[in-house]
Amino acid sequence: QQGKRYSPTPETNQIRIKTTQSARLETDQSLLSCPLRYSSSATTMPDAATATVLGFGGRAPPYVLEILSQAIHQNDVQEIVPERSSSVELELAKAPYRCFLNGYDKSAAKASGGKDLLLYCLPSSWAEFVATAATEVSQVRSVLLSFDSSTVVAVYDASQCKILGSADVLAALRGDVTAQQTLAIAALKALTELDQNAIPKIGENEKDVVVVVGGGGREHALAVALAKSPLVSKVWVSPGNGGTATEGGKIENVPGGKQDNVSIIALTKETNAKLVAVGPEAPLVDGLVDALAKECPSVLVFGPTQAAAELEASKAFSKDFLQEHGIPTAKYRNFTDVNEALAYVESLDIPNDRQVVKASGLAAGKGVLLPTTKDETIQAVKEIMSDKAFGAAGDTCVIESFLTGPEASCFAFCDGKTAKLMPASQDHKRALDNDEGLNTGGMGAYAPAPCVTPDIHVAIEAMCQKTVEKMAARGTPYIGLLYAGMMLTPNGPYVLEFNCRFGDPETQAVLHLLETDLYEVMTACCTGTLDRIDIRFRPNTAAATVVCAAKGYPEQYPKGMEITGLDAANAIDGVKVYHAGTKLDSATTRCSGGRVLSVTGVGPVLKSALQIAYKGVDRIDFIDNNKPGESFLHRRTDIGKKAVQKKLRIGVLGSTRGTALLPVMEACANGSINAEIVAVISNKASALILDKGRSLGKTVTVKALSAKSLSREQFDAECTSVLMGAGVEFILLVGYMRILSSPFCQFWAGRCINVHPSLLPKHAGGMDLAVHQAVIDAKEAESGCTIHQVTATVDGGPVVVQKRVSVVAGETAESLKAKVQPLEGPAFVEAIEMYTKGEVISYADAGVNIDAGNKLVDLIKPFCKATRRAGCDADLGGFGGLFDLNSAGYNASDTVLIGATDGVGTKLRIAHSVKKHDTVGIDLVAMCVNDLIVAGGEPLFFLDYFATGHLEVEEAASVVKGIAAGCTQAGCGLIGGETAEMPSMYAPGDYDLAGFSVGAVQKSAILPQNVQAGDVLLGLTSSGIHSNGFSLVRKLIEREGLSYSSPCPWDESVATVGESLLAPTKIYVKACLPLLKDNLVKAMAHITGGGLLENLPRSLPEGVGATVTYHPALPPVFKWLKEASGLDDKEMMRTFNCGIGMVLIVDKANVEKACGLLKTNGESEVITLGELVAGPREVAFHGQLS
Repeated sequence: QQGKRYSPTPETNQIRIKTTQSARLETDQSLLSCPLRYSSSATTMPDAATATVLGFGGRAPPYVLEILSQAIHQNDVQEIVPERSSSVELELAKAPYRCFLNGYDKSAAKASGGKDLLLYCLPSSWAEFVATAATEVSQVRSVLLSFDSSTVVAVYDASQCKILGSADVLAALRGDVTAQQTLAIAALKALTELDQNAIPKIGENEKDVVVVVGGGGREHALAVALAKSPLVSKVWVSPGNGGTATEGGKIENVPGGKQDNVSIIALTKETNAKLVAVGPEAPLVDGLVDALAKECPSVLVFGPTQAAAELEASKAFSKDFLQEHGIPTAKYRNFTDVNEALAYVESLDIPNDRQVVKASGLAAGKGVLLPTTKDETIQAVKEIMSDKAFGAAGDTCVIESFLTGPEASCFAFCDGKTAKLMPASQDHKRALDNDEGLNTGGMGAYAPAPCVTPDIHVAIEAMCQKTVEKMAARGTPYIGLLYAGMMLTPNGPYVLEFNCRFGDPETQAVLHLLETDLYEVMTACCTGTLDRIDIRFRPNTAAATVVCAAKGYPEQYPKGMEITGLDAANAIDGVKVYHAGTKLDSATTRCSGGRVLSVTGVGPVLKSALQIAYKGVDRIDFIDNNKPGESFLHRRTDIGKKAVQKKLRIGVLGSTRGTALLPVMEACANGSINAEIVAVISNKASALILDKGRSLGKTVTVKALSAKSLSREQFDAECTSVLMGAGVEFILLVGYMRILSSPFCQFWAGRCINVHPSLLPKHAGGMDLAVHQAVIDAKEAESGCTIHQVTATVDGGPVVVQKRVSVVAGETAESLKAKVQPLEGPAFVEAIEMYTKGEVISYADAGVNIDAGNKLVDLIKPFCKATRRAGCDADLGGFGGLFDLNSAGYNASDTVLIGATDGVGTKLRIAHSVKKHDTVGIDLVAMCVNDLIVAGGEPLFFLDYFATGHLEVEEAASVVKGIAAGCTQAGCGLIGGETAEMPSMYAPGDYDLAGFSVGAVQKSAILPQNVQAGDVLLGLTSSGIHSNGFSLVRKLIEREGLSYSSPCPWDESVATVGESLLAPTKIYVKACLPLLKDNLVKAMAHITGGGLLENLPRSLPEGVGATVTYHPALPPVFKWLKEASGLDDKEMMRTFNCGIGMVLIVDKANVEKACGLLKTNGESEVITLGELVAGPREVAFHGQLS
């Protein structure tokens, strides 16, 4: 929208979430043995059929996807709503299902009998049932017991991989009552079984005891997560820390706890623990799992055996393992002889083949050195192998090629057969901001890591799955948590190393994303049943952890400082403080290590999670009472900064050479825009734009998809699945020769831009040379290209960027294309830069011309000045219009202001069609001021609102000229208005109007007053249809085969139908105002929509009715409407004004004087319609329209 006399109005989008509410009934066993009877209207449902997919979590069974796909493509379902079913959207978009969740137009489906679908997945575990029973189970049961035939309910059992009842869900959707009843009965039986299985557990006191081994922040987080399980009664932490000591609830430290094998075995027996979860790597490498298996064979142990833990214990072993099984990893060599290692380094071209030097054994996370030169590499080898900087861990040294790319920490739950990957995280190893300083155990982390796209996630999970399978094949099954340190290289993801436990501090972030009960997941890992558990993660959730370390860490640092602000930090919504190097000293928590605390924040996106975490950190300090005023807390201030400022991931759709993509590729490469192209897709296998995508490297997704035998929506869904898999955030259409479907446009709304070879909105819908020729044919002086957002209206989305060129004499379509085409790439670059920088797009960029608005103001100022009257100067350009009541002759203490607002309605459609705009402004004024005088008021001033998709100055000026003419007729001042240019709201060439008028009346003269039986009804003629009923008028014109340019069939004195229909609404102010000032009128009624029969009673008191005994002959236009529509007299009189536009109620003694004044002031005919009578407040018509 525009400025000056204009103010912006924000546009908002609302998302409707459909819920079904019914009375909950108790399940009666007798219901399960008899047919279910459905009522046809038990509940009110939306206009379009919906499929709700409930409780599937991370599952997306092919059979269920096929049902949903068919429900959309071949049935009446318009929208799919996943609730706690996070995987459905992406999997459903893929081939062969090719289906969006929404955006389909099937508005008539519900009316034609289309049914809703509620598809529910039974909980796979007791904890899941407990967590969801109060909501999901009761929701399904209530829908079933409402016996509503408009909703098909089906239940999926993941343990059997089928929908219960063995009936055809799609047939039920199509109206097969037997199939629907069969599904419903099976669903009720399943829900009843859930309840019956729960009965033995009600009041059950025997819950499991868990032992967590370790004392860091990771173990604190594990203990908190395990304690949330309804299956766990106690969590013992050994040795624990100051945080687990004060956590309370189920969590308790073991007094004097240790983590050696003997101590943990004794603790396990003493507490009768059901599960032992091992946190650190050292006990695993020392064989704790093996020892527990021998001494406590019935106890479940979450963690790998000593043999399986060799994946972390020996980097040399893990590198050999990866190479043997073809799992991508860096080129490497293992050495046990320092001289051989040094000779190998000497043989390398280090500047072009940088190396990483690692101690093969455990080194507390510090055994990796990153030299940059050959001399530094030699020194690193000596430090590890000769100087024994990491002790025996350096007996074997691994030298491997330095990989480049983002790193990611990837955790996979493993049960010896199956690996299930959690959302990836990223940590920060360096001690100082900007990744400077010494390596540490980790200074912060966040999850999910945006660099790990869905496709990369699948690839990494496959690597973990292969690792588990090959470990089992060698007789060392891997059970527990497999931590794959990944490098996302230009050639794809590579494994840097394996760890055999949760990472720290990544665990403190990642566990906040886990929705499934951690205890049940660990139990499934230990029992080989991981494939039966649905591991779910919270959607739209991010977590960030900031480590608070002791000042001086990782070198020398003090201990014993008091930690302040813990309660204040934990009190912040979304903050959880985990302890690592802390101890409890009486009631005071003190520092006892280098990494002291991990402050975790949780939010809907990473940026908010980081803000919340740092808000918690700011509450905390480490103090030494002997050194007042000095802080001993060190933290990094840039955790997650790179992720928040990451490059925009661009996907490209193209069908041609893609020449306009070259400047974008160059801008991405040289860093002038913070973006990267990650996917290029074409509908043509031969499109040269695919070669441009391949030139960007192996990690760029490049695909040609066939549209053969696919609908537009199906093809677009498959494209979307590829784009989603590549992590695309923003789409460019570069020479894409396909019209995009409405679901695609809705899915990518605001994130997809196209280039059009003209200055939109001119020549929208055309392509290539045809557009350039149209510009030349229109004799336009300039052309260019437009970058616009893509919407379902072809070339109708908001304009983002426009580039212009001059059109010269003798121009051809080819020569104009040669001038315009080179601008398209730079225009794309500019649009992307604006998006990445979050810049506000200017009005001109968005298709709003401020200069045109200013020109309009200049054009209409004379019209407005012509409406000057006492009290206002009718000038424009300020923020508000002023009116002086005293100057208008009103005493403010005895004056009431009256406001009225109205529009012109669909009469504007006719004005648009015939391109006649100078009379609708009069209509606008008339509809407002005629309402004002009905209250007895004099119109004082008027304001207008003009909204359009593209401001055509002359057209708008013509409208305002009409408004000014109406104000002159009404004697009110046009003191201001609003012009709103909104390309996203109105189609090119469309506009809408609203008017606002204010009048004044003395308190003693407010109408109606003293209306009673015996008063006379005087009618004033209308000028035509006025501004009501045009939806019906337009329909009749169409049905009679007429156009607005057709000769007028009801009035030979006007040339066309359009000219007659656009006759402006009559303004009654100047005729009626003298009667008001002489107190001759008791009440008035403006006859608008609803006609005489609906409007007149609004001016009558209770107990008084109106009898109309005479009505003048119908004017020709109303006679034609009556004949064309077939409406009877009553319907005509409650639809149109039928020739009477205003009714005055006057005392019988004043009729003659009133009629005389009306005629003196311009009314050629005053009609006595009837009189008021005692009775109901309604109009009785005694007569016939002739």
